[in-house]
Amino acid sequence: MIEFVPLSDHGRRYTSEVIVRLSDADPVGALRLDGVARFLQDVATEDWEDSAIESGDTWVVRRTVLRRVGDGWPRMNQRLSLTTWCSGVGAAWAERRTNIATNEGVVLEAASLWVPVDPSGHPVRLRPEFYGVYEEAFQGRKVSGRVAMSAPGPAATSRPWPLRRADLDVVGHVNNAAVWQALSEVADVPVATVELIHHGPVENGHDVRLAFEPGAMWLLVNDDVRVSAHFSIE
Repeated sequence: MIEFVPLSDHGRRYTSEVIVRLSDADPVGALRLDGVARFLQDVATEDWEDSAIESGDTWVVRRTVLRRVGDGWPRMNQRLSLTTWCSGVGAAWAERRTNIATNEGVVLEAASLWVPVDPSGHPVRLRPEFYGVYEEAFQGRKVSGRVAMSAPGPAATSRPWPLRRADLDVVGHVNNAAVWQALSEVADVPVATVELIHHGPVENGHDVRLAFEPGAMWLLVNDDVRVSAHFSIE
């Protein structure tokens, strides 16, 4: 069970504003799930850059849990306020909470598990500089780095999921937001909850299949689960 830690009055927080544009909206004008993922990714990057920590490490997301608050859902041309902060740590990972709000209040809450990696791509422990900037916000809270495994059942539908050049980031991996595009194929918004987990990389040249059944989706490479997602509508 993921705990959505409330925003504290203590420590660092970072807030940014975005507008839901045409490229992030579905045919009825609702913000797509991959648009949500892109906003979460961008505000996390902005916070890290604004922290002024000098480091060659980069961060990769391992798990994101999203839940809707109330009945609202962001729509095209709405201005959104995103507030993000560190809500807990492990030895080599950190949990980032983000609230997405409209003028009427918070509509989406997210809790993401991020892992720092060095320039060679290997996970590293959190640096002392990280604690100097973020420790006051999470107040010593520890979070587990374990993620649940799942696999499609025999009744799951499966089809190819061809990779596009636009899906790839600067290191040849399929970007996190592009992975959420696969989820958008099988999960209509608004959703009540989503949990998406990266179990392994999806890379350029991989033969990827998309498998899904009610409330769940997987991306597989050679029958190996690389991404899993579970969602609920109500």
